[in-house]
Amino acid sequence: MSNLNQEEDEIVKSYDSDEWNSVDGVESEKDRLKILAKSTLQKNKRINIRLSESDLNRIRIKALEEGIPYQTFISSILHKFVTGRLESK
Repeated sequence: MSNLNQEEDEIVKSYDSDEWNSVDGVESEKDRLKILAKSTLQKNKRINIRLSESDLNRIRIKALEEGIPYQTFISSILHKFVTGRLESK
């Protein structure tokens, strides 16, 4: 596996050396997290906002750079901010 970085290579070696153990309740935890993710990502409310044309144009450019629609980009920024994963300078 020549495309791995050092950290990834260490993880593979650790796994191959049987250093990993299963934990109880993995499936129920995965199910719980799937439900949380689905409810978090569910877009069930619509809002209207006014933006300056220059801000909207810059948002559209950034969204194009990210390869996503600009409304999805705006939603993503807002979500990251309210969940504390995006900090203001």
